[in-house]
Amino acid sequence: MTTSAFPPGQPEPGTAETAAVTTGRRTAYLVALVILPVLTLAVAVPALWGWGIGPHDAVIAVVMYLVSVFGIAVGYHRHFTHRAFKCRRPLRIALMLAGGMALEGPVTLWAAEHRRHHKYADRAGDPHSPWRYGDSGPALLRGMAHAHVGWFYTARHRSVRQHWVPDLLADPDVRRFDSAYPAVAALSFLLPAAAGGLWTMSWTGVWTALFWGGLVRYAVVHHVTWSVNSVAHTFGERPFTTRDRSSNVRWVAFLTLGEGWHNWHHVEPTCARHGVLKGQMDPSARLIRWLERAGWAYGVRWPDPGHLAARRVEAGRGAPTARPPGQRARNGERDDVRRDDPRT
Repeated sequence: MTTSAFPPGQPEPGTAETAAVTTGRRTAYLVALVILPVLTLAVAVPALWGWGIGPHDAVIAVVMYLVSVFGIAVGYHRHFTHRAFKCRRPLRIALMLAGGMALEGPVTLWAAEHRRHHKYADRAGDPHSPWRYGDSGPALLRGMAHAHVGWFYTARHRSVRQHWVPDLLADPDVRRFDSAYPAVAALSFLLPAAAGGLWTMSWTGVWTALFWGGLVRYAVVHHVTWSVNSVAHTFGERPFTTRDRSSNVRWVAFLTLGEGWHNWHHVEPTCARHGVLKGQMDPSARLIRWLERAGWAYGVRWPDPGHLAARRVEAGRGAPTARPPGQRARNGERDDVRRDDPRT
């Protein structure tokens, strides 16, 4: 029997939290964020099979990939959205630029959607839960498609930034970055193209680097980061008690530089480290540690051993099950999201 987590027609809670999106904007999201990346990957497969990727293009693509994913994981996510650490102004601006290179939107919109996701994780109001349509096979497949890419077009409401990210809107640097986001998006393609041309001193180098380091990298980064929304809320291990279905998926963590250790992140969203158990490599947390030692980052919120032990699932008990939508916490069970602070 299918049990729908929240029917598609159910209104989203809090009219001040969301605003309607025009059909034109939703169509732009569909083209730029769903159709073009898929077409790019479709072209990349025969291109890789036919003539492969040269060493220059491979290096440029890997560097751009690391800049983009670290920009999302360390910058957009852990710093701007959850305030897991503070940093000096030059680093803050660099993290904004790196996150913008991933082409996932201005930092204020990204953070607003993510803060709403944490408040309503896997319940009505979550912008991208894979459990939206139920837990039967077909419903879950539909839900995963929605969580991965579909919500960019189907969601008729987006998070109101004035409600969710007033702290970011109060920052002049953030406002300037949002205004300049189209230029940052263009730079995300111009940089690899310029690097390829200068490295090879040829127009061929420009075009191949633009393809692999620009277009293909942009498509791969999108699907890698979005797998946290879809895969890491559906499959994997749940060693910590949460009120949602966030989980740990090793291959997602590897590709996202630590973001795939998603279970602990939903226990303690403001923690700078997501991979908190033995063997859980978290390159993003390692980078934050290096920045802290260099004096560029400070006020870092590292895991509390006592809190880790308190939320750990008892041996032999198995993974915790998310409470049904609307069900209140039992006595002694703490909700993992502080409702009065949108940064969590």
